[in-house]
Amino acid sequence: MSKILVLGAAGQVAQLVIQDLLAAKQHELVLYLRNAERLAALKTNPHVTIIEGDVLDQARLTAALKGIDIVYANLGGEFEPLMKTVVKAMTATGVKRLIYISGLGLYHEVPGEFGAWNERAVGHDVMEDTRRAAAVVEQSPLDYTILRCAYMTDEPIIDYELTEKGTPFKGTIISRQSIAKVVVDLIDQPTLGIRASWGINQPNTGGDRPVY
Repeated sequence: MSKILVLGAAGQVAQLVIQDLLAAKQHELVLYLRNAERLAALKTNPHVTIIEGDVLDQARLTAALKGIDIVYANLGGEFEPLMKTVVKAMTATGVKRLIYISGLGLYHEVPGEFGAWNERAVGHDVMEDTRRAAAVVEQSPLDYTILRCAYMTDEPIIDYELTEKGTPFKGTIISRQSIAKVVVDLIDQPTLGIRASWGINQPNTGGDRPVY
């Protein structure tokens, strides 16, 4: 049994991951988020500890890492300062395993008109912040896995393919349930995907822009 720290625990993908992990009853979960009331229904679960806090609060985050085996970061906002704080806290506490959710286009790996459209849609400043955050993770001593996700949908399916860093990104969309499945697999198999950056998309969804 591992002890998992979920950062951004109220996020949609994080909620699916939490649901699956609790159903399996194989792990202890520490759920870290800015508004603990959003997870009030889990307060009495014996396998859950809820911590209200900001990831940028270095002292609080460091304290939350006590006894943790795996960190799953499902964050939003300005990514570079968030990941600098996470890497610093994990390095200081000796916690090595990190699963980090990011977006497609980190390495200009999205081909064709869709790649150009994505750059315009997301915006230069946001893309550069996302790239700097990923670089912080990749230049760290952590045992990380970065998941570069296509545009997320709420389709009730698990259907995905993975692409390695250095190879073209294939599709345009991915279901949140598929992302959650990969995250749970990484948690259940802690040596899987060490120091890897995987693109994840739904097969056969290439094209100029996402289909909703």
